[in-house]
Amino acid sequence: MCGICGELRFDGQAADLTALGRMMEAMQRRGPDHGGSFSDGPMAFGHRRLAIIDLSESSDQPMHDAELKLALVFNGTLYNYRELRRELAGMGYHFFSEGDTEVILKAYHAWGEACLERFDGMFAFALWDQHRHTLFLARDRFGIKPLYLTRNGQRLRFASSLPALLAGGDVERDLDPAGLQFQFTLHGSVPAPHTILKEVQKLPPATSLTLDGRGNVQERTYWRLTAQRPAAPLSETGQLEAIREKLQAAVARQHLAADVPVGVLLSGGLDSSLLVALLAEQGHADIPTFSVGFQDQPEEKGDEFHYSELVARRFGSRHHEYLIPDAEVLENLPEAIAAMAEPMFSQDNVAFYLLAREVKKEVKVVLSGQGADEVFGGYFWYPLMHAEPDSLPPLERFARHYFDRRHPEYLELIAPEYATADHASALLASRLSEPGADTFLDQVQRLDVTTLIVDDPVKRVDNMTMAWGLEARVPFLDQELVEAALRLAPELRLREGGKYPLKHIARGLLPDEIIDRPKGYFPTPALKYLRGGFLQFIQETLNSRACRERGLYQRPYVERLLAEPLSHFTPLHGNKLWHLAVLEAWLQQHVDPLRDR
Repeated sequence: MCGICGELRFDGQAADLTALGRMMEAMQRRGPDHGGSFSDGPMAFGHRRLAIIDLSESSDQPMHDAELKLALVFNGTLYNYRELRRELAGMGYHFFSEGDTEVILKAYHAWGEACLERFDGMFAFALWDQHRHTLFLARDRFGIKPLYLTRNGQRLRFASSLPALLAGGDVERDLDPAGLQFQFTLHGSVPAPHTILKEVQKLPPATSLTLDGRGNVQERTYWRLTAQRPAAPLSETGQLEAIREKLQAAVARQHLAADVPVGVLLSGGLDSSLLVALLAEQGHADIPTFSVGFQDQPEEKGDEFHYSELVARRFGSRHHEYLIPDAEVLENLPEAIAAMAEPMFSQDNVAFYLLAREVKKEVKVVLSGQGADEVFGGYFWYPLMHAEPDSLPPLERFARHYFDRRHPEYLELIAPEYATADHASALLASRLSEPGADTFLDQVQRLDVTTLIVDDPVKRVDNMTMAWGLEARVPFLDQELVEAALRLAPELRLREGGKYPLKHIARGLLPDEIIDRPKGYFPTPALKYLRGGFLQFIQETLNSRACRERGLYQRPYVERLLAEPLSHFTPLHGNKLWHLAVLEAWLQQHVDPLRDR
């Protein structure tokens, strides 16, 4: 929906409005419809708006309620804002706008920090209480909307992207060894609060911070996900029907919470196809749908148009297909990498970036199927982990099928001055062992949904759509749906190769060919099987003066991968050479942009 930023001073000085302006400018593409700022002594807010709900000036931000003495910047959407508004109006609150932003102000005034537990949506926001002189920051349960922080003894700054914080200035750009080890172990995921920079953190999902003018801070986790069977479970039929009802409700809420048309990113897979089917079942016609494809490689087909066309014909959607040639992908690679708030390794990022560029020409909001595989067990590695003997420690069962590099290989990759302990293993062992999960697979899927998914694919969807001023919503990450799904027995989620509850719902709605097909992925094969201009881009990046002088990678490891660009893949089928190049290209664009390359 937007880009937000701000500064709170702890040293008695006025907030730096020049730095605020630079951060706002860096996020202009996230919010092309309006820009505004608000300051109150040591605190200042900046906002870039993508107008989705209440398109009038009444919902421009920053929003200041002079009567309540509260100011707000908000990125995201509250899907239940109408219900909350009615409740608050019944309590005597009056409203000057028709959108969801003002609902947050009134809800905070009415219920304080407990307002978060009432919100159904995706959000990151900052609220300034002029009575108490406190700043309240919060992020949604699944981290769908980002919030980056940097702090020193004089001030705290926040923004919707890491590059925006860097644009503000006065941020050291030293790399964080722990963040790097996460990056190269967990498929590009760097769990909050870490990033790859020492001085920049992420607010964790389902978390709030309250700060005062002296820098005192209180952190609170307001929601935790469990994955346990209830004491008196419903029958299997009853459980599946409950999933159907919650998914139908999530799709309806997320589609209706907009004053502009809403489309669907239709890959042709089960998840996005089911979104179209449920919208049609709810009476929506002429749904805008969008698919992207790329050139084939000898090893892999580059599009799934056959399947998306089946769905489009069945439901009469207003379908758009974009076949993007490799030359255009290559031309846009640097721009796509620059759009990443943090370096992301999945090839899907570039596909999303190029698809969003075209979709924004038609609509401002889309529904997307991200999250369904994590919630309902759709990835190929879940059955592999599940089949491992129970005698293996949970971390080992997970790591052997997920880690991009085990720690000995990571130490071959990274220069000695950045070498560190195995932070990824330590963190994941701790997260897997937390109470509230009945089985190993429950532990894994809870970890995926609450930790790993936040950086890939959720971050991908936010970054690459918002880079074009397009808002993507993810119904499969509806709170009630996720909680219901993780109450199911793992064997039910994994039945029929995974995602059985969704297949059950889809049977009779979608063509069997969609339901029973092998799982596909958003294919961008030229970025997996590196040849021609793509390999040349990799070679030039990794052999550049900047890369060599940075000294982040050990050259024997780089040379080994460059000698065999089609031979080094991770357990998740990522190209290790691509990983190295993406991080280096991102660093050249954001961390040392003035350096002679």
